[in-house]
Amino acid sequence: VPSEYSGKKVLIEFESVYHNAEVYINGKKAAYRPYGYTNFYVDTEGLLKYEAQNEICVIARNSDQPNSRWYSGTGIYRPVYLWTGDKKYIPVNGIKIHTVSYMPAVIEVEIKTSCPGMVNVEILDKEHTVLTKKIENTGNPSVFRMEIPDAKLWDCDHPNLYTLRATFGEDVVEETFGIRLLEWRLENGLTINGKREILRGACVHHDNGVLGACTYPEAEARRVRILKENGYNAIRSSHYPCSKDLLDACDRQGMLVMDEYVDVWYIHKTKYDYVDYLQEWWQQDLKDMVEKDYNHPSVIMYSTGNEVAETAQKKGIELTGKMTDHLHKLDPYRPVTCGINIFFNFLSSMGMGVYSDDKAEKSAQSAKQEAEKKEKKKPVGSEFYNTLACLVGDYFMKIGATLPPCDWKTKDAFVNMDIAGYNYGLFRYRHDLKKYPQRLILGTETFCKDAYSFWEIAKKNKRILGDFVWSGWEYIGETGDGAAEYEDYKGKMPHTRMTGNNGRIDLLGKPRAEAAYTRVAFERETGPFIAVKPVYQKEKLNLTGWALTKALESWSWRGCAGEKAEVEVFARAAEVELLVNGKKAARGKVKKCRSKFHIPYEDGEITAISYDKNGHEINRQTLVTANEQTILHIKPEQETVQPGKLLFVPMQYGDFIGNWKPMEKHHLKVSVENGTLEGLGSACSYVEGNYAQDTVDTYYGEAMAVVRAGETDLVKITVCDEEKTYTREIPIVALK
Repeated sequence: VPSEYSGKKVLIEFESVYHNAEVYINGKKAAYRPYGYTNFYVDTEGLLKYEAQNEICVIARNSDQPNSRWYSGTGIYRPVYLWTGDKKYIPVNGIKIHTVSYMPAVIEVEIKTSCPGMVNVEILDKEHTVLTKKIENTGNPSVFRMEIPDAKLWDCDHPNLYTLRATFGEDVVEETFGIRLLEWRLENGLTINGKREILRGACVHHDNGVLGACTYPEAEARRVRILKENGYNAIRSSHYPCSKDLLDACDRQGMLVMDEYVDVWYIHKTKYDYVDYLQEWWQQDLKDMVEKDYNHPSVIMYSTGNEVAETAQKKGIELTGKMTDHLHKLDPYRPVTCGINIFFNFLSSMGMGVYSDDKAEKSAQSAKQEAEKKEKKKPVGSEFYNTLACLVGDYFMKIGATLPPCDWKTKDAFVNMDIAGYNYGLFRYRHDLKKYPQRLILGTETFCKDAYSFWEIAKKNKRILGDFVWSGWEYIGETGDGAAEYEDYKGKMPHTRMTGNNGRIDLLGKPRAEAAYTRVAFERETGPFIAVKPVYQKEKLNLTGWALTKALESWSWRGCAGEKAEVEVFARAAEVELLVNGKKAARGKVKKCRSKFHIPYEDGEITAISYDKNGHEINRQTLVTANEQTILHIKPEQETVQPGKLLFVPMQYGDFIGNWKPMEKHHLKVSVENGTLEGLGSACSYVEGNYAQDTVDTYYGEAMAVVRAGETDLVKITVCDEEKTYTREIPIVALK
């Protein structure tokens, strides 16, 4: 620590440490934070030595397993920042900006300073300074308004951003913001700058696939980009506050965010989860979450919890109101919701709840017995109901939610939030719109196959605000939700079941066929899109309610001629016709954007043609069988990479012109020159080893490497299979 830091304010910000973090500076305890998903600050006053070595010791205590229903990671998995301020400084989070109106464009700014004095405020767009204002701050927060002439507004299609630069003494602070007025009203629904926005949402977890739990700006930006390309305009951070990098990416790309606080309140879901700490810490946790979110135009609402059956109890109903009120005080400009599983609340009130302290204890004991005896444990708690949903399908949960007691055990909690969050409550929408004319409804968690039904209801009813599918992006952990997989991909022992295999986007970031269905259902595209169940797979799988299909967008099934092919077509149409090698193979009606046919397979090409109700062609799509020659295509997502940045490198077997060959199965070994291999894996739920090794088995002919580039020249990637070696070089180019 340099001597000039003496007398300065020095803070260390940990964006997240999982979990029960203790921070020591030169042997003295400086901070403690139990929650593993929120940022916290360490004041170093009186603890630092100047012109000398300092030791910062961070202890993450994560041996209390199980404490999460998904893969949490451990330790410091998000960035750490050092903040310094002289005697005259603007504190961390000392600037707040929100839009007052958009016609004309007026913002309200609140600025805190360490002492009275003059603050110079500038508003900048991408090209030049737009407006300058000097503010005399008395030491209390100064609140003032600024009109921005000829302003460019922020919304999903036009994510225009401005920068507020505040100068106080030698301290210069910049905050990015967008001009967007958010409103939620019974007559208009959810609007941004006066225009209704129906949320086409995706639930996402915090991990970055084969990169693990760590946060990387390139990975977060990529995730937002791919979700937007597949028709989504909103993300639900399931079930904890998301990273700053994700929020920055959403700001830049026009993705809306529901930022969620926690998965538990006072009833355990796993034996050692956050229940034991929440009562003491929830107010501070929410404060830190809001201060992180406040200036991000992408953040449009807060969620206080997920499937907390406590909302069926008097104590929980009161806590719902307390959290909502607390958030209103911290931020009166965004609504508050909570994701409630309506059916689970009813079961809980009957003493049959999915979650309880006793079930959490039994689940921990069962897992321990399985580990010690290598015996399969009996499903308990959420795993039991996930397994049940696998057997009886999504209809079971949705029809259960229509029972009258489900209404009785949720209505009081819904009164204590701005927007009623329905997990799997689609069948209640029409009924509740009539019964509760003052209620705004949001599908906080939904099944993929309900996308069409939701969209048609939402278009006609403005009090239906949107839908968040479970899950939008595949994630690590929570494998008890019944990952359906064919035997040839379950692998030889020892293997680990890493994912639940239910994301619309797979673990590598590739859209599954289900994503095409969603794009059609949400009227982002008309289709048709063809998806084919792997013809050689004869095994019948019991898909979970969360999975729509195992079909692949390929017609390359050589060796399967004459065998029955199950073909799905997704289209906004009245009818669909299939042609195989130019001959009619099938024709049928489209129901809820989806048709299914069983036809003999032939090598060659398959074409789907969609028709309107008058028999006029709307559109067509063709898939072709790959040629017999086979090579591995190494396909980096960028032509160049910046020094030290991540590069995502999908690998796919196909013919020489790039037609995919999903029947290819290979064992790959990957090496990198002038860079490092940060992660390697496939989209298969079953993994031999992990994602931190240099070998991988392909899954339907595919895998992906994530590489961190060196500083100059080229990154060289070498991939070897059983017979051949393939290489690819990517130039490293610094931004000017």
